[in-house]
Amino acid sequence: MGIKKIVAVGMAFISLLICVSGCGSTQSGQKELPKKIVVGLDDAFAPMGFRDPNTNEIVGFDIDMAKEFAKRAGMEVEFKPIDWDSKEAELKSGHIDILWNGLTIMENRADKISFSDPYLTDSQMIVVRNDSPIQSKADLNGKVLGTQQASTGDFMYEKEENKKTIKEMKTYPDFTNAFSDLELGRVDALIVDEINAAYIMKQKPGSFRMVDTIFDKDVIGVGLRKDDEALRNKINSILADMKKDGTVDKLAEKWFGTTEMVVK
Repeated sequence: MGIKKIVAVGMAFISLLICVSGCGSTQSGQKELPKKIVVGLDDAFAPMGFRDPNTNEIVGFDIDMAKEFAKRAGMEVEFKPIDWDSKEAELKSGHIDILWNGLTIMENRADKISFSDPYLTDSQMIVVRNDSPIQSKADLNGKVLGTQQASTGDFMYEKEENKKTIKEMKTYPDFTNAFSDLELGRVDALIVDEINAAYIMKQKPGSFRMVDTIFDKDVIGVGLRKDDEALRNKINSILADMKKDGTVDKLAEKWFGTTEMVVK
């Protein structure tokens, strides 16, 4: 997939976004590190953060990442499911402390929240039923698409030059409902994160397939309030250690079966 090359090309722009979103604080104005962090997440976003169907426990790659961060930082951690469409408001209100749930670092979010350094890459993919005649992005003309409301796919679709040729875009509270409608034929295709799509396809072999990348590669980081500079610095420091000592690779192998998407 050439991920390392793609990430290298886009990293300068991502670094600028990260700085714009979080470089305005001064050392003298930093808050003290909290003793406990509340992580906001969509608990139906497998394999990043979701409910184990057998135990109802919240599990996933980002759950393990956040737990490991909290352990190394000497903090307690609580996971709080939220309406993903209201994530910025939840963060601003103080109901949660961070967003750690497959959050894409995006320009349109940088004025509202601060980002950590990126730790994963991802793509927005077109996913269809296995028996669909759709073979590429060009085949979406006149079709009904679906995606999660306020997701990366939702935002990127608004910038898509060819959206006027698409019949309708349906949005869902989570991708669980979106995939259900795709399976039932209520939508022709989904715009979904590759990581999420690959996991769902593994759970339901033969039901779906990915046909095309609809947008450029994006990168994933942790979202924070803009004035939480000390916490942001702590997250970046521990993330760097976790990359260096192989922890991120180990968790990626556990949840994705590959380390290809890990930002080194």
